[in-house]
Amino acid sequence: MVPSETSSPPTVPTRPGESARPRAPHGVIGRTASWAREHWPGLALAAVAVLTASMLGRWLPAMSPLLAAIVLGAVAANTISLPQRLQPGLQFCSKRLLRIGVALLGLQVTFTDILGLGPAALAVVIAVVVLGIGGTMLLGKILGLSWTQRLLIACGFSICGAAAVAAVDSVIDAEEEELLTTIALVVVFGTTLIAIIPAATHTLGLDDQAAGIWAGAAIHEVAQVVAAGGALGGAALTTAVVVKLARVVLLAPVLAVIGWQLRRHTPDSAKNRSTPLVPVFVLAFLACAALRTTGIVPTTALETARTLQITLLTAAMFALGTGVRLHTLARIGIRPLALATAATLWITAIALAGALLAT
Repeated sequence: MVPSETSSPPTVPTRPGESARPRAPHGVIGRTASWAREHWPGLALAAVAVLTASMLGRWLPAMSPLLAAIVLGAVAANTISLPQRLQPGLQFCSKRLLRIGVALLGLQVTFTDILGLGPAALAVVIAVVVLGIGGTMLLGKILGLSWTQRLLIACGFSICGAAAVAAVDSVIDAEEEELLTTIALVVVFGTTLIAIIPAATHTLGLDDQAAGIWAGAAIHEVAQVVAAGGALGGAALTTAVVVKLARVVLLAPVLAVIGWQLRRHTPDSAKNRSTPLVPVFVLAFLACAALRTTGIVPTTALETARTLQITLLTAAMFALGTGVRLHTLARIGIRPLALATAATLWITAIALAGALLAT
C-alpha cells in the first residue's frame, strides 16, 4: 500500500515514556531524496510557469518572460489557494535560483563595452544610480516610509528592477510585504516607461545615441530596456542595453555599501558577523563579467548561459509573484505609490538631462 502525502515519516523506537522520534534519512542519497520530496511540487509548478511565461514572451514581445512570470504568479496567488506543500520549492526558486541567475547575468556584460560608452555616458550612469538612490531615500523619509521600504524602491528603480530588489532584500531582510510591494511597483512603472520613452524621444527629436542613453539610464528592468530599445531602433537599442548593463554592474558596490552600513550601525548583530560584506552571488556576477570580457568563452556557451540565466530568473520571479496578494497591496496606502511615482520622474529626469549633456 502506497503511503499518503499526510502519512508520518518512519519513527525511531524510544525508551518507555518517551515519544517516538522521526528517523533521519541516512547518507547523501537519503538526504537528497528527502530534499527532492519536499521541494519537487513547488519546483514543478515553477517549471510549468517558466514554459508558460516563455510562450507569452514570444507572443507579446513587449512582455519579457520575467515580467510575465511575475504576473502569472500574482494571478495564481489571487485566484486559487496554493497548497502549503508548494512553499519549500517556491522559496528555493525565489532565493537560491535568483542568486544563481543574477550571477550568470554577468556573462551578458563586458567591461570593454561599458568603458566604450565614454566618460560622459558613464557619468550619466553613475549619476542615475547615486542621485536616484539618494533622492528616493530622502523623499521616502519625508513621506514617512521605513528605511527598508525606501531602500528597496530606491535600488529597484535606480539599478535593475526586480532582480536588484531581491538582491538588496537578501542583504537587509525586509518585510515580505515591503518586498512584494516594491516588485509590483517596478513592474507597473517600468512597463509604463516602455511606451512613454520611445514616444517622448521622437517628440523631443533625440538622435539614436541620446535616445539609447536615456532609455538605458531611466527604465528599470533589463528586459524593459530591450523592449523600449527595440521600438527606438537598432543603434539606440545597442546603446540602451550597454548603458543598462553598466547600471547593473553598479549593483555590486551598492550592496557592498549597504552591507558596510548595516555592520556599522549594528556591529553586534550575529547575522552581520556571519554575512560577507559583499554577497557571494555578487562576486560571482563580477567574476562572470570579467570572464566574458576576456573573450575566451565560446558563443555557444554564452547562449546556453543566457538561456539558463533567463530560465532561473523567470522561475524566481514567478515564485516572488506568488507572494503578491491584492488584499495586501490594497492596504499599503498611497505613500509607496507616491514614492514610486516620484522616483520614476526623478530618475527619468536625471537620465534625460544626462543624455542631452553627453551627446
